[in-house]
Amino acid sequence: MIFASELDKSFGETQAVSGLELQVQAGEIYGLVGPDGAGKTTTMRLLCAALLPDHGQIKIGEIDMLRQPEQGRELIGYLPQRFSMYEELTVRENLRFFAEVRGIRREAWQQRSREILEFVGLYDFIDRQAGKLSGGMKQKLGLAVALVHEPRVLLLDEPTTGVDPVTRQDFWQLIIRLTQDNQIAVLVSTPYMDEAARCHRLGFLRQGRLQLEGTPQDLRDHLAGQVLELQGSPLPQIRSIAAADPDVVDAQMFGDRLHLHIQGGTAEAVQQRLQQAVPAAGAQLTHLQLIPAQLEDVFIILVANDHG
Repeated sequence: MIFASELDKSFGETQAVSGLELQVQAGEIYGLVGPDGAGKTTTMRLLCAALLPDHGQIKIGEIDMLRQPEQGRELIGYLPQRFSMYEELTVRENLRFFAEVRGIRREAWQQRSREILEFVGLYDFIDRQAGKLSGGMKQKLGLAVALVHEPRVLLLDEPTTGVDPVTRQDFWQLIIRLTQDNQIAVLVSTPYMDEAARCHRLGFLRQGRLQLEGTPQDLRDHLAGQVLELQGSPLPQIRSIAAADPDVVDAQMFGDRLHLHIQGGTAEAVQQRLQQAVPAAGAQLTHLQLIPAQLEDVFIILVANDHG
């Protein structure tokens, strides 16, 4: 349902998207993850023809978005980062406005509006002004508007940023139901790794390029045998000691512990050296073991490479 090939987009000297290859099937949730400035929002805007690429090909279904953007947009529901509803209008009035902009007949949108609002849990707030909704409810209204014309593709740009954990959970249950029941193709960008883990496939963007792609498990397996977790005190001193090890390429704080990325040697060899070096420096090591990599580890290492 979503196809992009050799996609490039620059803004002056900044290469926002470079050689992007992307495919998302019907019934699939594909997550885009990457640091700020990686090109996630630009990718979304290119796919819905809000921006024109410098080079490349985009298809939504069988429609060439560069030749038939209006026909392609009929298949797309787009939820941008910023709330884009009319705050002085009610929930019902916003749905009516965007439905009529889409050319949906009155009889159709009236029935459709009730179904959508019940689906997203906003029917009891149908006459509330959009500006008086909570942050989570605003996002649900944005989703309702994106669904009003029964799209086959959903583009969701960090849809749950700034909302509470319960609302995030509710929102994702809605997305999962849409993909399962309606076979909608979903492309979602998210800064949350627990959300990324819900996606069928993930793509890690770095400087506009797709660096890694695969299932969440595929990406975790990319660092198999390369992540050591340790605890002790004082942790900043232990971090300095660990970072000085020749086979430790990155040492990151994870709450009250450290995650070490190992390359070039074995985790066992690093463990042995640290078990000697930490006490010798007067610090205390209370926990040190090889662990399965988390998506956070993959993300942080990519970001570290970006800055290194």
